[in-house]
Amino acid sequence: MKSKKKDKASVHKDLEGLDIKVNEFGEIKMNKSSEELNAFLNDNVDDKKLKDRKEKK
Repeated sequence: MKSKKKDKASVHKDLEGLDIKVNEFGEIKMNKSSEELNAFLNDNVDDKKLKDRKEKK
């Protein structure tokens, strides 16, 4: 049997070391908090739903 070499994906420096797994019960297990991950996403990813929305003043 061939052994498969696992290449690490290139990731943003703020997400270095992030490990996400789903256990046998379907629970998501991460080594960083979901708040930390959400803060990163809020800062670095544009929300498609909000892109065309006009702000009310």
